[in-house]
Amino acid sequence: MTSNPYPLGLRLHGRRVVVVGGGAVATRRVPALLDAGADVLLVAPELTPALRARADAGRLHWVPRRFVPEDLDGAWLVHVAIDDPLAAASVSAVAAERRIFCVRADDRTAATAWTPAVTRHGPVTVAVFGGGDPRRAMTVRDAIRDLLAVRLAPDGSAGRPDASAETTGGRQSGRVALVGAGPGDPELITVKGWRLLTEADVVVADRLVPGLLLDELRPDVELVDASKIPYGPSRAQEEINQILVDRALAGAFVVRLKGGDPYVFGRGGEELLACAAAGVPVTVVPGVTSSIAAPAAAGIPVTHRGVAHEFTVVSGHLAPDSPASLVRWDALAGLHGTLVILMGLKNLAAITATLIAHGRSPETPAAVVQEATTGTQRVLRSTLGEVAADLLAADLRPPAVVVLGDVVGALDG
Repeated sequence: MTSNPYPLGLRLHGRRVVVVGGGAVATRRVPALLDAGADVLLVAPELTPALRARADAGRLHWVPRRFVPEDLDGAWLVHVAIDDPLAAASVSAVAAERRIFCVRADDRTAATAWTPAVTRHGPVTVAVFGGGDPRRAMTVRDAIRDLLAVRLAPDGSAGRPDASAETTGGRQSGRVALVGAGPGDPELITVKGWRLLTEADVVVADRLVPGLLLDELRPDVELVDASKIPYGPSRAQEEINQILVDRALAGAFVVRLKGGDPYVFGRGGEELLACAAAGVPVTVVPGVTSSIAAPAAAGIPVTHRGVAHEFTVVSGHLAPDSPASLVRWDALAGLHGTLVILMGLKNLAAITATLIAHGRSPETPAAVVQEATTGTQRVLRSTLGEVAADLLAADLRPPAVVVLGDVVGALDG
């Protein structure tokens, strides 16, 4: 008779955890380990773009080769995230010799530790084991999450935040949902967006989606990593469109999970048109856009009475002198309101110089917010004339949002 697992919360902050494998399973599991503060060593010849971005940002250590026993030196836990049974068995054998608990993605019965179905609600984390049945665990987990999401309505009666939202009337297939995941904090996805995510058969996710959302997917969900790393590896948009259409026409419910909002520089419109041309029904779920959320997380309102009566959101992925740019930087320089620039770090020096050349004061307050709403958020405050140089000195990296205007200091004491 199989014994019941002993539930335990591991405090992994600063402790070495080894993940063997760099594919979709590792992409789903690594964010929770990083959120726990673990010192993650990732051993794999190749990585998904999302994992590679975390490695490049110094969030984890990557060893680009196959596993060797010495990789477990100093480890407290090992996750085997490969589908080769022989290779997985060799890793777990080394772990057993060293008395290190081992999670096996390929064979739960051969593992010495299981990953539960998890839901998080503020400081509360609920982990559910289903007696070896992942579907049972996910069903119970989802019921608990729904219970935690219940709020008291203004009249004192119990109600759900999404009580007026469109319901699916049971599981549907052969369709696509474009879901905005928000700016980085996994709790900032909308209730409807999360509900559709739990129903998905296929999830096509960008690099900027909160990794903990992927950790909560059902084990049988197909995860397609469509990471769009700026100036790095990416899937062609046409390929992403084709994936959405092909999976939906095969009968799957596909969630296209995108950072921020699908329609704010997210190419959601192109994906909707591709699905419509193929006769695939599409649901669009708006998300919290970083153009507003990032300044707010840094204590900056994009509008403020007596300071700014309008704000403009612009993409800075093209330099002001690029023939392909559709932005009228000269006109933006003459505005009195707030200017929010997304995807603009690479061209920030050229952008600020252009704005100053067309009349914007170099003393205009400026701020850069990196990885807003996450535990690694950083905020740089400067001026229009100095922000490009200050950015380099501070070694800020994408994703980051630039805010220009008097609102930057509007809430300062």
